[in-house]
Amino acid sequence: MVSEDQSGKRLDQISAEVFSDYSRSRIQQWIKQAFITVDGRSRKPKDKLYGGEKLTLNVELEEDDRWEPQEISIPVVYHDEHIIVINKPAGLVVHPGAGVRDGTLLNGLLHLFPELAMLPRAGIVHRLDKDTTGLMVVAHSLLAHTHLVQQLQNRTLGREYEAVVMGELTGGGVIDKPIGRHPIHRTKMAVIDSPNGHCKEAITHYRLLKRFAGYTHIACQLETGRTHQIRVHLSHKNHPLVGDPVYLSRQRWISGSSVDLKALLISFSRQALHAKKLTLVHPETLEIMAWESNLPDDMQRLLTALYEDHQLRIAE
Repeated sequence: MVSEDQSGKRLDQISAEVFSDYSRSRIQQWIKQAFITVDGRSRKPKDKLYGGEKLTLNVELEEDDRWEPQEISIPVVYHDEHIIVINKPAGLVVHPGAGVRDGTLLNGLLHLFPELAMLPRAGIVHRLDKDTTGLMVVAHSLLAHTHLVQQLQNRTLGREYEAVVMGELTGGGVIDKPIGRHPIHRTKMAVIDSPNGHCKEAITHYRLLKRFAGYTHIACQLETGRTHQIRVHLSHKNHPLVGDPVYLSRQRWISGSSVDLKALLISFSRQALHAKKLTLVHPETLEIMAWESNLPDDMQRLLTALYEDHQLRIAE
């Protein structure tokens, strides 16, 4: 569906946003060939839309042979003819890119579901960082790909994370700060205090789950999905994620921490972040579906150590 935010834009502009994995020239051609229709009818590229219209892409896709299928262990939580939900482990890059040619989630998905070669990016519509664990949805059909991209754009695809951060938060809140490429360290993202064309709106909701001595266990909900969003926003508030190799300058602990807690913090080499809950509208049935994933073992051990350290402090 065309969203209210897209009201007044041309069909070719909206189509480029909805079908963002394809070039603008290809989209223009598809509109002229009536492969992209509006409420079942062909329209001109320059025609304006006003919200609520249904865009449909009906085209024979060619198989993308740029990536090789590889046998990689990927826990599949659910799948049907339209969607695949997976529980991504730590250490797995989602998509091949600079410096990473193979061994990614995409390569593993092509091994499990060869038909994904017919879809843009093998059906991947959103990502998790390499060392972030948890739930992701992958499109298993072109219908699902279009529908899921629209849900992401309309902010109706629900994603809730759990994280452990440095410092003691006193309550929940909302971080509404634009994010862009760091002006000096180009491999990092940063909050941009003077918004410009190179940054994007980013909104993170967070709430307190448990406060420990020097640390806080929180839940985060994404309203937008920018690169490193939770990590950047919490770091900006001076509460970086435990173990974050990019946004935490050095691992540290407060005075009087137990030996066990210190040892665990030293060995915790990834950001303590897990995509715990996923909610979406099924592309075909329009049923609201939801999944929840248990915290991985390393984060459970971290929370146990923080709890035990906290209890020791109370007992003293």
